[in-house]
Amino acid sequence: MLTPRQRLLALVTLCLALLAPLPAQAAAAVQPHNPVVFVHGYNADPGVWGGLREDLRAAGYTDAELFSWGYDTHRSVNEVLAGQLGAYVDQVRRQTGVAQVDIVTHSFGSLVGRWYLKFGGGAATVDHWVSLAGPNHGTSTAWACALWDQACRDMTPGSYIVKNLNAGDETPGAVKYATFWSNCDEVINPDNSVPLAGAANTPVGCLQHNDLLGDDATSAGVRSFLAS
Repeated sequence: MLTPRQRLLALVTLCLALLAPLPAQAAAAVQPHNPVVFVHGYNADPGVWGGLREDLRAAGYTDAELFSWGYDTHRSVNEVLAGQLGAYVDQVRRQTGVAQVDIVTHSFGSLVGRWYLKFGGGAATVDHWVSLAGPNHGTSTAWACALWDQACRDMTPGSYIVKNLNAGDETPGAVKYATFWSNCDEVINPDNSVPLAGAANTPVGCLQHNDLLGDDATSAGVRSFLAS
C-alpha cells in the first residue's frame, strides 16, 4: 500500500504527464483539402482531367476529395447547366461534410461555373474557382456552330451569357478567382478573352487549347492557387 507521500508524488507525476506537449508528429494534424469539382469543356467528358487529378493525388489529395462532373454540353448555360452544377456541388458537400468546394474548369465549363457563382448561389459554396482557357469574354470561333448549338451561341462575343456574366463585377463574392490563358490558343479568339478583372490571371505561354490540361507548369500553378 502506498504511503500518503507516495500517493501525492504519483498524482503529481500523472498531472505533469498529462500537461506535457505532444510529440511534434502527433501534434501536427493533417488538414483536409477542399474537395475539388472538375468541370470539363465543350464536346468533352470527365476523362480530360486524368493528368491534373494524378498531380493532385501526388500532392496529397485523396480520391475522396476529387470529383469530375459530367454533363451534356449542348444545353443552355444559364437555364440548365448551372443549376445542374449547383445540385452536384450540394451533393459533394453533403457527401464530404464540408461547407465549400473548389471548382476547376476548362473552356466552355468556365461559363457554366461562372453562372453558378454569379446567379446560382455558388459564391457562398465555392472557395477557389479556376478557369483554364475559358471563353470568359466570348470567342469568335464559336460562330462556326452557333447556328444550331446553344452552347456555341453562349460562347459567342456579346451573347446573353457573356454580357450578363461580365456586367458589373466579373468576380463577385469572396471567392478566390484564377485564370490561365495561352497566346497561341486556337479556340479562344481573342486570346485576352480569358482573364477576368479581380482574378489572378496567369499567361502560360504558347500552348494549344487542350494542352493546358496536361501542361506541368499550368498544373503547378493550379495546385499552388488551390493551396492559397
